[in-house]
Amino acid sequence: MKSNFLSFVFLISIAATATAQVPYLEALPNGPSKKAVTTERVGLTDITITYHRPSVSGREGKIWGTQVHTGFVKQGFGANNPSPWRAGANENTIFECTNDIMVEGKSLPKGKYGFFIAYGTTECTVIFSKKYDGWGSYFYDEKDDVLRVPVKPQPADKSVEWLRYEFTSQTENSATIQLEWEKLAIPFKVEVDYLKQQFDAIGTDMKNPRGFTWESLTAAANWCLSRNYQLDKALVWAKLSSDSNSFGGDQYFNAISTTAQILDKLGRKAEALAEMKRAMPLGTMNDLHQYAKQLLSLKMNKEALEVFELNYRKNPQAFTANIGMARGLSANGDYKKALEFATRALPIAPNEANKQVVQGMIEKLKAGKDAN
Repeated sequence: MKSNFLSFVFLISIAATATAQVPYLEALPNGPSKKAVTTERVGLTDITITYHRPSVSGREGKIWGTQVHTGFVKQGFGANNPSPWRAGANENTIFECTNDIMVEGKSLPKGKYGFFIAYGTTECTVIFSKKYDGWGSYFYDEKDDVLRVPVKPQPADKSVEWLRYEFTSQTENSATIQLEWEKLAIPFKVEVDYLKQQFDAIGTDMKNPRGFTWESLTAAANWCLSRNYQLDKALVWAKLSSDSNSFGGDQYFNAISTTAQILDKLGRKAEALAEMKRAMPLGTMNDLHQYAKQLLSLKMNKEALEVFELNYRKNPQAFTANIGMARGLSANGDYKKALEFATRALPIAPNEANKQVVQGMIEKLKAGKDAN
């Protein structure tokens, strides 16, 4: 009798142990819905959506408002609170971002969230909850909500059999994420502070070994320059790169000219010109030509001619140097001498397109007009 009792207890123990393990065995079948993970990088932020994909399975016209209930309903199980849709199947749909983001203009801190949708025919509400480890929305509680955002559902171009999340309309700092299923899409826009995140990352790099070369310092300064962002800090990096007592950038046109361009954007024109004079002896023919053309665009014609003349002295036989002289002289009103250089440049033009440009300049100069 005692032996039979112990056997019974042993069997019950095995059954209880097996039952307790079931929810934690991911290899077990989880119904007909497919598990999926979608990840995209927006700026420097990784956004990941983990979800299960139910199929339409012949229920066309019976998904939205039927299979997916409208608004918030009590489901008669779990917490039995008025609950939204789980935005997928099976366990909570999970939304995770590695940095703070904006969702439709509202802040969402970095982290992991349960993602829900309260469906409506003209307006849906996307919901981010700090509770992300439940099943469905049976244990949803609005007190766990971190963010709610209203969005507009849109008809899909074609029917989508298996529910999916897509990243569309991507830019350097934003993307539209949309749930697509059957003949409906529910989109919401996410944005990141890409400039700040990238600048912070560059700042960290400048404190490790990568920040101890003139090339890296110049690249960091140029990134800020191209985006007109944090120019004061960019100038610190540029000067450190091009200073004669630092990392050797004082021997390179790119390093010094970057310093000059930042100074120019900061309104420190005289200092910018002084830096460019220091850079010019180090410049290649194309470096000097492009800088002179930049000066022409700023109506600094006399300064531009000085650069064109330096380039010509260094490269008297080159097409670029000769056509530069034609441009510089023409901008300063000396059409006769400009014509001489344009005529000299014509037979050494590298291709037909360049020849046509020079020919047009020659005709303007002959007519007493500025070739620029």
